[in-house]
Amino acid sequence: MNKQASDILLLDLRDVCRFTDYFVICNGESERQLQAICDEIDQVLAKEHVSPRRQEGSISSGWIILDLSNIVVHIFSPEQREFYALEKMWDRGATVVKIL
Repeated sequence: MNKQASDILLLDLRDVCRFTDYFVICNGESERQLQAICDEIDQVLAKEHVSPRRQEGSISSGWIILDLSNIVVHIFSPEQREFYALEKMWDRGATVVKIL
């Protein structure tokens, strides 16, 4: 199973947002891949003794949000990412990393 996310974007929102410092936005191509990405993030966080403050969304909805306080991770299906267009909504944030 391929756990690799695609179209990864790290936005620095410190100058434009009060509730978090960074957004990580990425795609998973299928429900199975969305779950694998979410599971892998959970495992890495557990190793570092970090737990999400909150997790919202679901694999079947195509959008999972992991709120780590100063970092919010958005794991999207391509269709949901296009629909919600967070990059456009938060275009005043600085792009730190973009990996296609």
